[in-house]
Amino acid sequence: MAKSSALAQERAQKGRGGGLRSVRGRAEESVTPALDRLIHERMRLGIVSALAVNDSLTFNELKALLKTTDGNLSVHARKLEEAAYIACSKSFDGRLPKTEYRLTAAGRRALERYLDHMEALIRATRER
Repeated sequence: MAKSSALAQERAQKGRGGGLRSVRGRAEESVTPALDRLIHERMRLGIVSALAVNDSLTFNELKALLKTTDGNLSVHARKLEEAAYIACSKSFDGRLPKTEYRLTAAGRRALERYLDHMEALIRATRER
């Protein structure tokens, strides 16, 4: 127990610098100082990425594509919706409810910024 507590404290000490540091490539290439933590989470990145290459996806399509549970998808989709990264529309297909998601312009911009940052990290790593 003491070992895990000490390890947790050590990790917390290392993480106090604001998490991920900024990455700079050449002088003309600079990257924003932090990754978008909202998109960086694996499930939310999967949702945003899937919607970026599809006009829209239903809840069940996203659930199957990401191999996740109803509850997990609901929680992460709601966070993205609250950030206005995705839009949700609910309708009925006959008697069955249908929830459909689309990526918003703000969501697309956020994904592009995230991808730019990740590409800069990769470039910086390869240059070392």
